[in-house]
Amino acid sequence: MPICEIDPWRTQYFENADCPADVFIPTEDSDAWLWNPKHRWVYDKLAVATRQGIEAAPHGVQPAAYPVFSKPIYNLKGMGVGSRTVRSADDYEAACQPGHMWMTLLEGEHISSDAVLVGGVPQWWRHAAGVASGDGTFDYWEIRAIPEPAVESWAGDWCRQHLAGYSGMANLETIGGRIIEVHLRFADQWPDLYGDGWVDALVRLYRDGAWAFDEINRRTGYSVVLFMPHGKRYRHPPLDLVRHISAMPGVSSVQTTFHENLASERHAMPPGGFRVAIVNCWDLGAGKKARSLLRDHFAD
Repeated sequence: MPICEIDPWRTQYFENADCPADVFIPTEDSDAWLWNPKHRWVYDKLAVATRQGIEAAPHGVQPAAYPVFSKPIYNLKGMGVGSRTVRSADDYEAACQPGHMWMTLLEGEHISSDAVLVGGVPQWWRHAAGVASGDGTFDYWEIRAIPEPAVESWAGDWCRQHLAGYSGMANLETIGGRIIEVHLRFADQWPDLYGDGWVDALVRLYRDGAWAFDEINRRTGYSVVLFMPHGKRYRHPPLDLVRHISAMPGVSSVQTTFHENLASERHAMPPGGFRVAIVNCWDLGAGKKARSLLRDHFAD
């Protein structure tokens, strides 16, 4: 396995890639932290905010005005755990806890961007816009074929300044063009939607420190997410159902995104629901139809 992937539902994207045994490519923030000591400071969300001139402080420092957004300063598990909007001084006092921070509540589109960096200089971008469904959950992500000039300009300059010397993938989450999180990895939720040959180009990036990817067939894709209520022990769908959905026209892949042998409370999930499945697709209607079939299974 050339990509260091711990989630069994995502090994499908990497199991056929040819990679030298001494090349390590992270998909987990914990691995990226260990393997990039010089640049691991980017996981400090307070530092990321303040280095952009965004008003922010650790809990214990009163915001000058409300609303603000509160979240852990460090969160290598992701999924929006512990994050919330704080709308008043009373709300802040109730939310205040060690290891958390607040920052200006940004407005605008929430975009997740994968960037190839060589020496800190962006060589390739791909952007996904999330359609939120509340309390940290998303209805689906649109993996766009078009550039995002506002993100590429601001985040690109930020990378050149603050990630000089780093070569590899970076995932940057932005709202309204401003960075809210940085990860020294790529989004392993949808590499199949980046096109044929992308994983091979990824291996060459980490092996050779250079980027070359023929992307003449770039097109928009979608990653449709299924959340179910918290508090229930879910079971994986039958293999026949997964194969049926995977073969549907317009569908690229299916992920069952939880460990069946672990209690639900041991999974890192947002407040709004328990993520059970993801359908990657080229046609949004097909992806939503596939999600409905999966919902029927999990609702039983």
